[in-house]
Formats: sequence, structure tokens, C-alpha cells
Amino acid sequence: MLEAWGRIVHRRRWFVLAASLVLLAASGVLAARGGELQNPDAVVSSESGRASALINSELNSPQPLPTGAPPGTTFLLVFRSDALLVTDPAFQRALLDAIAPLRSDARVQTIRTYYDAPTQSAALLSRDGRATIVSVTLRDVRSIADHYYEELRATVRSDTLTVLATSNLPINHEINKTLNADLQRAEVVSLPFALLLLVLVFGTIVGALVPIGVGVLAIVGGIGGVFALSHLTDVSPYALNIVTLVGLGTAIDYSLFIVSRFREELGHGSSPEDALARAMATAGRAVVFSGLTVAIGLSGMLFFEGTFLSSLGVAGAIVVAVAVLYALTFLPALLAILGQNINSLRVPLPRGRANGATGFWRRLATSVMRRPFLVLVPTVAFVVIAGSPFLEFRMANADPRTLPPQAESRRGYDELVANFPGQEQSTVTAVAYFPGGDPGSPAHADYVKATTASIKTLPNVLSVGAPRTAGRVTVFGAVSAKPASTDEARDLVTAIRALPDPPDGELLVTGQTAFDLDTIDFIASHSVRAIAFVMGLTLVALFLLLRSFVLPLKAVLMNLLSITASFGALVWIFEQGHLAEQLNFTPQSIDPSVPVILFCIVFGLSMDYEVLLLSRIQEEYQRTGDNTRAVAEGLERSGRLITAAALIMVAVFVGFALADVVIIKSVGVGMAVAVALDATLVRALIVPATMRLLGRANWWAPSFMARRAPVLDAVPERVA
Repeated sequence: MLEAWGRIVHRRRWFVLAASLVLLAASGVLAARGGELQNPDAVVSSESGRASALINSELNSPQPLPTGAPPGTTFLLVFRSDALLVTDPAFQRALLDAIAPLRSDARVQTIRTYYDAPTQSAALLSRDGRATIVSVTLRDVRSIADHYYEELRATVRSDTLTVLATSNLPINHEINKTLNADLQRAEVVSLPFALLLLVLVFGTIVGALVPIGVGVLAIVGGIGGVFALSHLTDVSPYALNIVTLVGLGTAIDYSLFIVSRFREELGHGSSPEDALARAMATAGRAVVFSGLTVAIGLSGMLFFEGTFLSSLGVAGAIVVAVAVLYALTFLPALLAILGQNINSLRVPLPRGRANGATGFWRRLATSVMRRPFLVLVPTVAFVVIAGSPFLEFRMANADPRTLPPQAESRRGYDELVANFPGQEQSTVTAVAYFPGGDPGSPAHADYVKATTASIKTLPNVLSVGAPRTAGRVTVFGAVSAKPASTDEARDLVTAIRALPDPPDGELLVTGQTAFDLDTIDFIASHSVRAIAFVMGLTLVALFLLLRSFVLPLKAVLMNLLSITASFGALVWIFEQGHLAEQLNFTPQSIDPSVPVILFCIVFGLSMDYEVLLLSRIQEEYQRTGDNTRAVAEGLERSGRLITAAALIMVAVFVGFALADVVIIKSVGVGMAVAVALDATLVRALIVPATMRLLGRANWWAPSFMARRAPVLDAVPERVA
């Protein structure tokens, strides 16, 4: 079917090219229109999410302001002087002058300073007396205020005092702004390096530019798809980074496979039409199945509905589909137009670098297969040891430390925690919910009183606030001496949740620590199904490709080895803090979303090389029936391509490893490590060793499965 498609594209190349450009124009329009990208605040179905929703609906039900506007969002300004005390008149004048533009701004609802009531505002004064907090409440909710926050912040200036803005609004605004800067930096770093590698692989400027062009088209199409999706459902700001990361890597790789096979067939004397047909029947087929396995991996994130992960899964699947589509339409149409000109503008390279087989990969495969156990055991042991730091893995939701230390809102957060009393503490909020009764009734009041007394006796509880009752809930907060992400704070949440529920209601717990625990539990409980789904569908897809029962199982195990090593690197670098200074981040627990993103993307992307390698080995095996020769020849024919594709992928991922947002940085580093190991140790050493040990069993499948499986393999007419 793909061979016939290649001939159709060759005959209708201008029409197919025009249709691709129309699709590109439509994607560009969608991308230019943009859309609203935002993360959900919590897992709505969790206990902490339900408790938060009850507080908002029952206790904080919107009350009209004099202007008729709903309650808005609050952010903090931290003013500091190295020479003046907050109580000095000069400090007070400088502060009041700085916030004067806010007082006259209609978007500002209230401003609270230390000077409004000094005896009641001790929490607004730093321990050293040289810094103070100003609380600014806006009339609009955060999603609206975010659009004008930067303009508003620019009005607060002082020649005397240092001013830092922090809290949720500034932090989220700066994360989104930093994500955009990270995206641009990654593209600037990745594209030139990928072009250089492609020139080294092909030895021609034209051959190198074609995959880069397809990569750019895929990114535009993916971004257009993301913004179109944002008009239908919530989409995370991280989606644009994932689209660029996945789209650029896969599109260039797919183009690399097809262009290489097209040039190889031309080199064997085939006409451009025959070369294109053969390239589509072989490399094109591998691209289809590779795209399918990547999409399957990304679909694992759909199991985390209610979090931003599900939108990343959909966004990633969109860009992979676009990459495959352009690889099967725009790319072959362009190759049909170029023909022999694909080899134009040659670059002088050492003999054997750009074209032709050097024999290195065949010699390597033969050497490995001569002593498979001697290679297999230490290599697998090394990968397992590399993954061993994952045993110390600890998760926590991202906090302001996900921003780089020099970011303003991060500096403001650090100032609050270090210098203001109580800011290092955390609050665990308990919600007594009485769905059918009055929280103020004597029985309910007695329950709240007894529960409050029990909470006061728990470890690390400094105080319990006075209960607030409204609607069907009573809310009381327990202040802990421990920061929200510590194990002691988590133990406190667990202890409060273990207290008895009221007879006619339930006791719910929320707050940052509770969100942490619920997010971790949610991801852990959904991961088993997601992993089983991804692995199961991948096995089916590889069976249809390879007509083997054994090779798909081996491929999945090889992928798990690569992922194990990347998870180990993740903990070693980002949790234990190695390379923290070089990569400009603060060591911290791993965000629960990062392992999910890594598994789903790496599992799919690793199949790129597995599909390419095994497809080429399968061609030789079908031709000769000799497993050992097929492995050596398959690795010889695809080893250089796999190495080049991996280097390009690593270049793309390193561009994201330079990101300032720790979540994106950690995903980039984890994926670079996984792909580098996968394309070197796993594909070059472990795969040939295991295939030599398994022998003809590699190609075994139960007869009933083989008879019923669709015939999707493409036996070559000629292998040069």
C-alpha cells in the first residue's frame, strides 16, 4: 500500500505539495489566533479538591462589591532596604510613593500595608526590621488579572527600596513567561545543531535541509492543533514545550529515515519513482509504526484526566500525527520534485562519512554475537546500576523553586521564607461537611470542638484557628511548624484524616500538603493502568509489524531498561543536587508529573530506533532465513542512521535541558539520557546479544496468531 502511495505521490507531486502547504497555512492561522492555556489548580475528584470546592462554594461564596465586581486575586510586594528600617519615615515615604499608582488604579480593590495598623501587622514586618510586605488585592480573578499583571507591576518603582513581587499570580505569570523563553531558546539551540548533524550524515546541504523543513512544519501544525484544542478544553502551558520537543525530534527522525532510504535506492541505480516507492514501502512503513508507537506512549497520559497531563497527551499525539502526515505527504512530494537533486550542494567530508557502508556496525554486531553473554551481563548491570538512584525517589508538587533562583517571584518567595515570621510554616485546613444539617447545631458544634481538641494534641501543631461556619461547612486550620512539603507535614495530614467523621457528614482535609499527597496518590493509582495500556498496545503494534511474538516482548524490556536509567539520572541530578550549579536549579523533590511525562514520551520515542532496526533486520531475515547474518546486516544498514537520529534527538532534548523551569529542564535531561543510552548500549550491544542468544526463536509466533495477523510486512525485491 505504501509503495503504491509512493508512486501516486510521484505522479501527483505538485498537487500533494500544494495540499500540504494549504494544511500548513491553516495551522499557521490557528497558531496566530492563539488561545488560553492554563493548568487546573488541583485534582477536582480528590479529597483536597472536594474540600477546596466546598470552601469556595459555601464559605467564600461571591459577595458583590460596591462596584459589582466579584472578589479577585491577591499578590504580595516585598520592600527591603539595606540602610533603613521599616519604621524610618524615609522608608515609609518611599514605600507609599511606590504604591501610589496602585491606589489610583481602578483594577485594584484593596491595599494593606504595615503602616495601616502596625500593632496588628507584625506578620508584615521582617525579623531584621528592614523589609515589609504589602498585600495587593485585585478585582479580577487570576486568569483575567494575568493579562494585565505585568503592566500593573511595572508601575511600582522605587529608587530607594528593593521591590519584589511574589505569591500565586506573579509566580504563575513568571512561569508562563519563562516557558515561552525556554521554548525559543530550545529552538535556537536545537535547529542549528540538528542541521549540522544532518549535513554530516548526508554530506549535502539540500539533503540536510529537507528534514529540518519537515520538522518546522510539524511544529507549526502541532502548535496550531494545541491552540485549536484550547478552545474546546483546558490545555496546559507546558503543552507548547512538549509539542516542540516531541514534534521536532520525531519529524526530523522520520524525515531522516525516509530521505536516507531514498538516497540509498538512488545510489543503487533506481529511478526517482522506484526509489521513492521503495523508500515509502520500507522506511515509510517503519515511520507509520513508529508514529503509532509514539502515539500509544503519549496516550498513557490520558489516564490522568483532571490533571494537566491529559492535555499533554492529546497535544503530543496531535504533533506526532502531524509529523507522520507530513512525512508521508509533503516529504515524498518534495523528494519527487528534487529527484537526483537531493544530493546537490555536496559538502566535502572524509570518505565513508556521508554515504556507503563502512563495515563498523557489522563488525560490532558480529563481535557482540560472538560472545553474547560476555557483553550482555555487564551492559545490563551498568544500566541497572545507573537506574539505582531511583530507589530514593521522592515526589512533591512543584513550588516556586521550579523557577530559577534569579527570577523575581522566586527571590520574593525566598525572602518571605527566610526573613518573615511564620512564612516557613504551613497550614492544614480541615473541613467538617454536614450535607443534610446545620453546622451550628449543638451536636455538630460538639463534634467540631472535640475534633479541634484532638488536632491540637497532634505532633508539630502550633495552633488551631477559630472555626468558621457557613452554609453546610465548618472550617478550621491547623498551623504546623513544618514546611508544606516535609514528611512531618504529610504525617499531620494523614493523622487528621484518620480522625472520625461526624455521624451525618464527613471530615475533609485540604491545603498544599494535602494537594501533594492527593496528587501523588492519584498518579500512583492511575499509573498501573496507564503503563499496562501503553505496553499492551505497543506489543500488539509491534506484532503486526514484525509477525513475531518474542521480539515485541524483548523490545518492551529494552525500553524499560532505558527508562530505568533515565529515572535514575533524574533523581541523581534534580533530587540529590548533582550538577545543580551547572544547570542553574535548586535541588528538590521530583514533581509527580515528570515520571509520567518521561515514561509516556520515552517509551514511545525509544520505539523509533527499535522499529527502524528490527524492520531492517526483518528484511534481511525474510531474504536469507539466517538470523545471525540478518542481525549483522540490519545493524550495519541502520546503525549509522540510529546514531545520527539519536544525536539529533539528544540535541533537541539538550535545548530543553537548558530551560529555566525545572519541570521542563528535568524532562529534557531525562529524555536526553534515555535516548543516548537507548541508541548506544541498548540497540548496539544488548539487542544483537539477545537476538543471537534467541536465534530463530526471535521470529516465533503461535500459528493461530500468525495466520490471523494482517500481512503488513514488506519483503524487498532486492537488497543491495
